[in-house]
Amino acid sequence: MNPNIVSILPHLQAALNLTSIGLITLAYYYIRVRHHKTMHMTCMIAALVVSAIFLWSYLTYHFQVGNIKFAGEGMIRPIYFSILLSHVLLATVIVPLIVITVRHAVLGNFVKHRQLGRWTLPLWLYVSITGIMVYLLAFHIYSP
Repeated sequence: MNPNIVSILPHLQAALNLTSIGLITLAYYYIRVRHHKTMHMTCMIAALVVSAIFLWSYLTYHFQVGNIKFAGEGMIRPIYFSILLSHVLLATVIVPLIVITVRHAVLGNFVKHRQLGRWTLPLWLYVSITGIMVYLLAFHIYSP
C-alpha cells in the first residue's frame, strides 16, 4: 500500500471514532427521547458502517506499520498504557457484543436487544472515546 495513504490512516481512524460517537449518541437520542425507531436504526446502521471502515483501516495500518512505540515518559506512561489496555480489551469484547445486539434487533427480539444494548452502547462509546485518547496521546501530544 502507498506509504502516504498508510500515514493518514491513524487520523482517519480518529475521525471515524468521532463519527461513531456522534452516530451512537444520536441513535440513543432517537430511540430514548424521540421514540423514533427508523432514525435510531438509520444511525445505528451508519455507526456499523463507520466502525467497519475503522476496523479495515486499523488492521491495514497495523499490518503495514506494526506497533508504534509510545514516546511519553514519566507518569504519563502508566496512564497511557492503562487507557490502551482497557481500550484493547474492551475492543475485543465489543465486536461480538455489537453483532449479537444487532442480531436480536434484526430478528425482532427487542426485549433482548434492549437488555444487551444497555451494555453495548456504553462500552462502544468507551472504546471509541479511548481510541481517540490513545490517538491524541500517541500521535500528537507524545508523538515519536
